[in-house]
Formats: sequence, C-alpha cells, structure tokens
Amino acid sequence: MSVVIPWLPQGTVYGTLLNFRREFDLWKPKMSEAPYKAPPKAPVLYIKTANTFAPCGGAVAVQGEVEVGAALGLVIGEASGQGAPALPNVAGCVLLDDLSLPHASYYRPPMRFRNRDGFLVCSPAMRAMAEVGDPAALTLEVRLNEALVQRVPLSALVRDAATLLAEVNGFMTLQPGDVLMLGTDCLEDGTRPRAKAGDRVEISAPGFAPLTHTLTGEEK
Repeated sequence: MSVVIPWLPQGTVYGTLLNFRREFDLWKPKMSEAPYKAPPKAPVLYIKTANTFAPCGGAVAVQGEVEVGAALGLVIGEASGQGAPALPNVAGCVLLDDLSLPHASYYRPPMRFRNRDGFLVCSPAMRAMAEVGDPAALTLEVRLNEALVQRVPLSALVRDAATLLAEVNGFMTLQPGDVLMLGTDCLEDGTRPRAKAGDRVEISAPGFAPLTHTLTGEEK
C-alpha cells in the first residue's frame, strides 16, 4: 500500500501584493500619498514563513474572521529547460490559500497579519509546468461551504507569470524549491472573501486537484 505524502514547500515562499488589475486600480489614488508618493515600480513581495505551511485537507485554527486568498504558486525547478518556454526554470504550479487577518495596509502589512501558524494551506500536489501551459488561461474558483464566492482569472494580472518571474530574478536569485505566488485578487468592493471557524474552504482550477481545508476555533 503506497502512502501519499501531501505537498509542502521545500524552500522560501514569496507572496506578491497588488498584482491584480482591479485591486491596483482601487489603491492607485492612495499611492501618491506619504510615505511612498508614487506607485510601486517593482514587484511588492512578502514572505510566508515555514510555520504557515499547512497541508491540504487539514484544519487551521483562527480567532475571528480571516481573509481567503486564492493564489497560484510557481515552484522553481532544479535546472533550466524543464518548464514552459516562457518559464524555463519553473517545475510546476500549485494552488495555495494565502490566509490573512483583515488589515488596511497594502505596501508592507505586518507579519502578524499574514504569518500566523497554518496561514498558507497548500495544494495536495504540484502540477507539472508542461501540463499547465499558460497560467493566464486559468481561472481559480473559491467556495465557502460549497457556495461559489469568487472567481479569479489569471488573465487579469498586472504582471503575468513570465514578467513577474523575470523582474524578481532581476534583483534576487530564486532557488530550487522556492515558490513565487502570482498574487491574490479582491472582490469588486476591494475586500476579500472572509471565513470563520466552522467554515470549509475549497479552491479549484481546471486540471488541478481541489485544495480543501476547514477552519476551527483557536484555543485562547
């Protein structure tokens, strides 16, 4: 009898902020304010630390509401040439739920909002890049308790997968096993889907096994 080992990141996981056109446009009027006084010229990244990694099918402990962040992650491969022509160093893609506490900051949100234990629920398995093809053709769907609450078309990125990866590689070297998330999108009103203890979350995309997990109350 074979044992299926759930997929978890083997390197550093980088998240990307403001990489969906709708959220970028909603925040654009505020980007001229202090302290930055201009829109970002390079990708705005953050790190999901190892304590956040949680396997598909598990339960994440929360206090109050959390924001659900459906994302596609690019998994960096061992050697060039194993991915698609536009993404030669990408071994494959994974679905991720980048959970976060609700917060207002958009440039540099404190780690306490995004890096709580279990706040990156991971795909059951990686899908090879050769099978995925162009990520822009994918649309992620988010369901809470089986009800569809969000559709996330990856054609709506500010920087598509190849552009984002190239710009990040321009100032740092991603290592095999690292994961680069393409970003998470907001709803039309600028918020994200919210869930609480007792809810079941499902994130799906064509060709991928669904990512599922539940939320449970955190012990005080």
